[in-house]
Amino acid sequence: MNTKVDTYIEKARKWQKEFEALRGIMLDCQLTETFKWRNPCYTLGDSNVVLIHGFKEYCAVLFFKGALLKDPHHVLIQQTDNVQAARQMRFTDLDEITRTAHILKTYIYEAIEIEKAGIQVPMKKTSEYPVPDELSQKFGELPELKKAFYALTPGRQRGYLLHFSGAKQAATRVSRIEKCTPDILQGKGLNDR
Repeated sequence: MNTKVDTYIEKARKWQKEFEALRGIMLDCQLTETFKWRNPCYTLGDSNVVLIHGFKEYCAVLFFKGALLKDPHHVLIQQTDNVQAARQMRFTDLDEITRTAHILKTYIYEAIEIEKAGIQVPMKKTSEYPVPDELSQKFGELPELKKAFYALTPGRQRGYLLHFSGAKQAATRVSRIEKCTPDILQGKGLNDR
């Protein structure tokens, strides 16, 4: 047991009992308890298997390679369309955790086997993400922007593509592109400011 997880649970304003129950399940599954990204994280060797985290409406167990789990009970949730590998199993109260503990353990053991086998989630390549029309148009107007954009790391390119595409209205996409153009030209990513 990790003392940082003790502190995390003690200081939690919500979900304390649920976190304790989830922690017990993780430890029963022989995972190593660590603390990463400000959350209890459970590992097998150097590999992250699951993470416990809380939100306003629910607490959850996040399976890092959840996309590879079979999910016969249809309980895994993909947080957003852009999340490729991780999946959540969500809970709204302690009773729900108690009732579904056997299902959760089954999923954890499957995640452990996936990790032991070294199976990786096939990730979408940056080149497979669509380039918004507004960005293509800006590339035509400003060739140095296109050159600078494609000189960025794939992760930075993906960050911008998701940011631009996330806007529902064309005017918002144009505004986002205009705002980010100086950073792209300087070789900076979306979060490098």
